[in-house]
Amino acid sequence: MTTLTAQQRQALLLDLLYQHLKGELSQGALLRTLRKNLLGYSQSVYAEKVGVSRRTLSDIERDTGNPAPAILNKVFRPLGLRLGLTPVHPQLLDKLLEGRAPPSP
Repeated sequence: MTTLTAQQRQALLLDLLYQHLKGELSQGALLRTLRKNLLGYSQSVYAEKVGVSRRTLSDIERDTGNPAPAILNKVFRPLGLRLGLTPVHPQLLDKLLEGRAPPSP
């Protein structure tokens, strides 16, 4: 585990989610960054903990393959996340995020 405080962990999670929603960070990069920086786990350890192969986890983090939604939910659940709907039109996303400044790191 890393030595981030609860407040730092929350700020990191919110910042990365904001980047992901804005299209600046892929789903795989989000997972990889959270796994490493939030949890401090190697791919092998995290894959074992969530019940997927290391290869599957690696493919997801590299944004390759076509994992089933159930698998994606399985790897994101320990991070407090699940798959959901995200607006594809930037204007709608901006409206959704309006007034919500990105958290400071």
